[in-house]
Parts: sequence; structure tokens; C-alpha cells
Amino acid sequence: MAQETYDVVIIGSGPAGYTAALYAARANLKTLVFQGFESGGQLMLTSDVENYPGYKDGVMGPEMMDDFEAQAARFGAEMRPENIERVDFSERPFKLWAEDSEADEPTLARAVVIATGAKAKWLGLESEQQLMGKGVSGCATCDAFFYRGKKVAVVGGGDTAMEEAGVLAKFADEVVLIHRRDEFRASKIMLQRARKNPKITFLTDTVVEEILGENSVEGVRVKNTKTGEEQTIEVSGFFAAIGHAPATALFEGQVEMDDGGYVLQRENTMTSVPGVFAAGDVSDTRYRQAVTAAGDGCRAAIDAERWLEEQGEAEGAEDPAVWTAEKDVANF
Repeated sequence: MAQETYDVVIIGSGPAGYTAALYAARANLKTLVFQGFESGGQLMLTSDVENYPGYKDGVMGPEMMDDFEAQAARFGAEMRPENIERVDFSERPFKLWAEDSEADEPTLARAVVIATGAKAKWLGLESEQQLMGKGVSGCATCDAFFYRGKKVAVVGGGDTAMEEAGVLAKFADEVVLIHRRDEFRASKIMLQRARKNPKITFLTDTVVEEILGENSVEGVRVKNTKTGEEQTIEVSGFFAAIGHAPATALFEGQVEMDDGGYVLQRENTMTSVPGVFAAGDVSDTRYRQAVTAAGDGCRAAIDAERWLEEQGEAEGAEDPAVWTAEKDVANF
């Protein structure tokens, strides 16, 4: 019996992955999503989401991801809560092996969408994990609004930290920028911009020892790296701004990446390998928002559909002329 081959296999289950699944399934492509053992992406760590269109009263991150999954599944996208441990993009159909799979046979795909996302780098403190989504954040653009009139801390010394501090300063009364050295990796213009902002104060040669609070952030305990002196600073929010790491180690040597490990989109969302597409934070070093990731997932699915039509290989797809006519009416 011939092994089943999917039209599109999507690796990842955040906004990019689920949106790609929705569009691919609605195009009548046989679609499979490898959600990973921790499905839903970074939004599973987010409490209130107030900047995603359509949720006028806001929504909890996990609830929104449940909605995304259910909508994709409604149109026939198959979900598997498994991680992919190995891929082979050297020939088609592409081969993907799931972790802990009882069968040694790979899953076969005519096209693949990489949507494994990126994660903010954290300090690794136990208190940081305990208060994740309860005042600890890695995205000022997402959460700055909640700190109007409050005092917050940002840790980091690069452009990301300066940018995050600037975004927070539009809402918070005071932003304390904590850095372990007295020299910064940030570009001169970004550093100057932060220094000129009257709401931003700098605390250098300092490391964060603990984030304080039980159900919400109440302060940080810090230590001077030169004197060893400790102090407690009362803050209502804590933002880690020490960079992001794309979840792309799995694809090293398979598709082209930049020096930071982000997958390069060569033609629209297509990677260096024809038939393999990238969507969301795996290739986005600038925006990293749920709505932009979802938009990228849409683009990747449409790119995959059209590419498969060009190859004449989308077995499950409807007649392209019929689908195009429907799409002109249905899309908005």
C-alpha cells in the first residue's frame, strides 16, 4: 500500500501555523499540522491580548489559539500534537520524522510551511517563570498599554532594550533600564534616544537576582556587579529585552538562514528550497506580532497552493479556475 502524501505539512501551531492551515485546508489541500508538544506558540504564555483585530473586549492568549485551531480544523486540517525531530528537504516529496513516533516511516509532503516561531530569551530565573504573563513579558508592543502610569523595569543593553524602553515610556511613568555592564551593544542613535527620554533611567553594572511578587510583579531585587550591593526596586512590570531566538535548529543545512538563525524568504514566502515556505517569527526579525504572523501564514499557504498548482501536484485541490473564482468572492 502506497504511503499517504500530504499536499501541505505545516510545522508549528502559533498564529502563523494555524492561519496557514486554515487557508490551505480551505483551498481543499490535504493539510497536516504538527503542533508540537507545546501547541499554540508564545500566545499560550500571554494573558490578555487586546491588539488582535476582531476581539473588541480582548481575549486570553490560550483562548485565542483554541479559536485558531478550531477554525482550521473545521475546514479539514489534521492536527498532530507531536514535535518534528528531523526533516529531509533534499528531494520531493519532502520527508519529516516525528519525535517518539511508533512508526519509523516519515510523513511525506508535497509542500512544507515552517512556522516554528521564535522565543524571547529569558534570564532563567525561577521567579521569572512563575510570573510569566503576570507582569513578566518579552514584548513591550504587546503589553505596554497595561502599564499606563506605572513604573516598570527593562533588562538588556542592545537596540531591542532601547526600543522596548521607548515603547514603555509612552505609557509608564518611569522605566528603569537595567544592564549588567556600563557599556551598551545598542547603536549610538538608539542609545542617545533612550538617554534623552526623561522617563527612562539607567541602572548599569547591575544584574537582576529575583523578580518579586506572588500573583503579580511587585519589584525586582538587583545586585551591583562591582560592589556586590543589593537593593530592591518597586516596579509593576518586568520586560526581558535580551533578544530572541528562532526555533530553527531543526532546519540547519536544509534551508538558508541568516547569521541569527532566521529562515530567509527568497521569493515571497518561499525559502531557498522550492516548495518549502517560511511564515511568522521564524523569518521576522522586526515585528513579531500575532497579527503579522497570521498574515504571513496566509501568504505562505497561498504561495504553497499556487506553487503546487504550477507543479500540477495538488491532488486534493479543486480545479484552479473554480477555486480562483470562489476566492475572488470569498476573500476580503
